[in-house]
Amino acid sequence: MSTVRIEELEREIAALQADGGTDRNRLAILQAELGQLKALAAASPAWQRVKLARHPKRPHALDYIQRLTPDFTEIHGDRCFGDDAAIVCGFGHMDSRPVMLIGQQKGRDTKQKLLRNFGMPKPEGYRKAMRAMEMAAKFDRPIVTMLDTPGAYPGIDAEERGQAEAIAWNLREMARLGTPIVVVVIGEGGSGGALALGIGNRVLMLENAIYSVISPESCAAIIYRDASKGELAANALKLTAPDLSKLGLIDEIVPEPPGGAQEDADLVAGNLRVALHKTLDGLALLMPAQLVEDRYERFRRMGNFFKE
Repeated sequence: MSTVRIEELEREIAALQADGGTDRNRLAILQAELGQLKALAAASPAWQRVKLARHPKRPHALDYIQRLTPDFTEIHGDRCFGDDAAIVCGFGHMDSRPVMLIGQQKGRDTKQKLLRNFGMPKPEGYRKAMRAMEMAAKFDRPIVTMLDTPGAYPGIDAEERGQAEAIAWNLREMARLGTPIVVVVIGEGGSGGALALGIGNRVLMLENAIYSVISPESCAAIIYRDASKGELAANALKLTAPDLSKLGLIDEIVPEPPGGAQEDADLVAGNLRVALHKTLDGLALLMPAQLVEDRYERFRRMGNFFKE
């Protein structure tokens, strides 16, 4: 990970310089490596953020949920087929504020990755999420969704159970809910698999998260006929938080430590808590019909680059 390696090199160089630079050969080698890495990072900042968003130690949805709502009570099952562990839903209190939290959960080790299907939900996961959101709207609870998936599961069994219909249903029904919805992109926001939980009044994004209609590698395979050109595609896709903020597709960037969220999950969760309270305080002033209209207008503005 280039970003982390840059910090390690800077610390080692500083230590050598503090010693009076006695090991000049070692110092020269480290400075040369640091220069190369900084040049690479400057040339491809988007690819560096893609790597950070996929970092194996990056906090996942449950890591944030446990820090934000210690009393989190999970809801299971879609009341139709089964329970999809790739999506976790439940009520909890963020400080004194009751909320419904819904997150896409990746696994940490091999056993967890298989249980969570590598964070790729199936139709029953999206239907479970919709059931939880409708329950939240019934009891006037704000909804917070956390996006972190490479995309919806593309397997035959998911298609047989109506993957596309489940995603489309969520898009329509989320647009109609008369309760505040705040979306947080915490890692990979991949394609329709992420957007199925992404129809919100406000969209927040962690500093090193990514949000795109397609993964860089898949885009490269289609456009350049070469999946190894993912770095080139990442720059073209404008999938980083700063890029999406400039385009007006997200509302706020939640800061992370220089090396990424995995460096200090407690700090990032604290930053996210502050951002969520501020956002929900603003949305609490709107009536249900106004929330629906606000959501509608937000998505109607997207992609409008022309003015009369």
